[in-house]
Amino acid sequence: MLPDALSDPKLDALSDAAFTDTTSNLSGFALSESTPVLHQANMSFSAMNTAAQSVTDPLTDEIVGNIDLQYYGSVGFGNETHLQQLSVIIDTGSADLWIPVRCDDCKNQQYEANASSTYTDTGDPFNVTYGSGNVGGTLAHDTISIGSLEIDKQYFGAVTHVSSDFNDDPISGLIGLGFSSIATSGELTFFENLIMQDKVSAPFFSVYLTRGKASGSMITLGGYDMSKAVGPLTWVPVISKTYWTVQFYGAVVEGKNVTGDLHAAIDTGTTLIYLSQAVASSIYANIPGAGPAANYDSNFFSFPCNSNPTISFLFGGHDFGLSMQDFNLGQDGDGSKNCIGGIVGMDDTFMEGFAIIGDEFLKSWYSVYDYSHGARVGFAPSVNNAQ
Repeated sequence: MLPDALSDPKLDALSDAAFTDTTSNLSGFALSESTPVLHQANMSFSAMNTAAQSVTDPLTDEIVGNIDLQYYGSVGFGNETHLQQLSVIIDTGSADLWIPVRCDDCKNQQYEANASSTYTDTGDPFNVTYGSGNVGGTLAHDTISIGSLEIDKQYFGAVTHVSSDFNDDPISGLIGLGFSSIATSGELTFFENLIMQDKVSAPFFSVYLTRGKASGSMITLGGYDMSKAVGPLTWVPVISKTYWTVQFYGAVVEGKNVTGDLHAAIDTGTTLIYLSQAVASSIYANIPGAGPAANYDSNFFSFPCNSNPTISFLFGGHDFGLSMQDFNLGQDGDGSKNCIGGIVGMDDTFMEGFAIIGDEFLKSWYSVYDYSHGARVGFAPSVNNAQ
């Protein structure tokens, strides 16, 4: 979910679902702290503390119609005398953590800050606008945890207002896992603090996303688990330490090259894939029978439901395929022989030369977000592809 000027464009409903376009979401459940098959990168910072570890947090897939709308997990607020678990969107497309505190218009579970002896409200304003809504309140800090990983005095937004877009979600808030250079708070993110305080086994986290009602989605802090992959990791350098941004060189559609020179944010908080209108149009131009969607705005395209086009993206000189299970979003209206495609064009109101690569792509690729080696993103073919 991208904030403000770099937010996803607001989407119309499809299959009665308004797609999310953030980096942000949650409801409480038990955390698994079993250590995965841990791989550790060469780190340029201080040697890791012997108490450092990795923790895996299971994620829940919010499904609306046939769409995997967003993924959320559990974050703890407060110390051991008053620990409250809240559900939050896991979002690599933003860098702020926020939850509702004394929020009159919030429908979901709120943080009972008055019961925490370690909670401090700074009084400084906190406001973030996303493509799918906005939140506002003040900046606060408290003890924050995921499993046994804990940071004291972690800054977050104590929001007293959320737009209706967020009230429609089964979550309380959002945890941003982008780089703190884009944080509204101006503070280090939760994961960056884990690295700085030598609390994780390695300076990366990984995300595994399942489809539909399949269980097993997870985020691992401090490691990655190659049992979630059916092939090796391919590393792509980050070109801007803001979002997890990689160079998008174009696509291959039905064996034909589509050129594109875009900066692509890898965004777990966004449902679909957003490219420039020109690149999106060129992709669909190479799919026989494709064209503008009949029942949606001009940013959406459709293609024959009985076709099975091959599409792959070029990141950092490497080729990464897109699954038709995820690209095909369903019929363009009742009885239509055309289906909506999951690659959406962005009009001129969006930042030129930018792209957003959301969950539609990440369900096919187990992803690792590494702060070492100058910052990079690793992609391995997901076990989803073998199912």
